[in-house]
Amino acid sequence: MQLTQVLSKDCTRRVDACQSKKRVLEIISELAANRLGVSEKEIFDSLFNREKLGSTGIGQGIAIPHGRVENDLPPTAVFIRCDQPIGYDAIDKQPVDLLFALIVPGEENKQYLQILAAAAEKLHNKQICKSLRQAESDEQIYQIITS
Repeated sequence: MQLTQVLSKDCTRRVDACQSKKRVLEIISELAANRLGVSEKEIFDSLFNREKLGSTGIGQGIAIPHGRVENDLPPTAVFIRCDQPIGYDAIDKQPVDLLFALIVPGEENKQYLQILAAAAEKLHNKQICKSLRQAESDEQIYQIITS
């Protein structure tokens, strides 16, 4: 699974003023809603409810929030790089600055897991994470995460 199949340039952002987990989930919801033409609230509620089950912060400054929407829409990803790490209740108790979010249709399972695995594999690479943290533009971030 290529990340370019689910992540677009307009859903890849460097965010400089993000203070909380809630706010970053709102930004993700806004970007995904604009891309998919669905309600920001529906996406936010899905992501937020998933976080209630347990943090998607996987450690080393990385989170992979994900949620499902009832519409029959294509899987869509959002990538956010926060200039200032935020508290996220990650498993290592460290703040998060790299977030790969995934929104999928309610019944999608196989492709959902493949995309999550591809994102996790990419973000497990320390050199890629270093490059993402040093990138100066949305375009650079997109090129690094999708290369």
